[in-house]
Amino acid sequence: MLNTAREIIDVCNERGIKIYDLVLEEEIKNSHTTEEEIRKKLDEVIDVMYSSATKNLTNSDVTEYKMIDGFAKTTYEYATSGKSIVGDFLAKAMAMAFSTSEVNASMGKIVAAPTAGSSGIMPAMLVAASEKYNFDRTTIQNGFLTSIGIGQLIAKYATFAGAEGGCQAECGSASAMAASAIVEMLGGTVEQALHAASITIINVLGLVCDPIAGLVQYPCTFRNASGVINAFISADLALAGIESLVPFDEVVIAMGEVGNSMIEALRETGLGGLAGSKTGQKIRRDFLKEGD
Repeated sequence: MLNTAREIIDVCNERGIKIYDLVLEEEIKNSHTTEEEIRKKLDEVIDVMYSSATKNLTNSDVTEYKMIDGFAKTTYEYATSGKSIVGDFLAKAMAMAFSTSEVNASMGKIVAAPTAGSSGIMPAMLVAASEKYNFDRTTIQNGFLTSIGIGQLIAKYATFAGAEGGCQAECGSASAMAASAIVEMLGGTVEQALHAASITIINVLGLVCDPIAGLVQYPCTFRNASGVINAFISADLALAGIESLVPFDEVVIAMGEVGNSMIEALRETGLGGLAGSKTGQKIRRDFLKEGD
């Protein structure tokens, strides 16, 4: 991929192509494969996402500490009751994000896009948006490829790891990828996809990583649910014509700098934030089978 948002915009505009075209070209070159084979592999990944996002909408897995069990089913039932404040579309999307988080917590099959801790965001976006807009598979693939391009820029300038950059690097990155994907799937421009990605990260800049007992469950699952909402509202803003003053590559660099400034207790150690609360520490002691 190119190095900056400006370079990507200029090349795409000059050649009349999109971000997903750049990603395809690079993958074909590096993997010595064909576009057809790449899209076939994408379908396999997308199918896993669909499965994890819908598996627990009507049932729930059981985990040892039951920190997030049943969140998806409960939220989905509420979403379909007509009582949701944010409406059934967004409430269902949150339920779908919960579903993948529960599948992950119960050792089921998920796609870490970009991490296991943020694995509910992309699937929830894809399934919810596909149900709403009835996208064909090629459109979904192109959205997914666009998200890969955004992810490549994040990997170039920052990190996906909560242990290095906090949850902004996990759920923030996943939200940025999801936002760019939905903009592409709805026919937005390259500029709008990059603005949407920027806005999502700006919204959560500084978000810490504080999983209780070090488990990717609580509060991670809430950040997956809010992360998909972040993606949708950021995409809406970009499609409305709202622009990020700071280019995407600079936003990512800022995210990396913020992550580097976080103290160790707030970077996936299970020591600070909610993990450091009285309840969080009790669960940690029980998990590690330590005494008081």
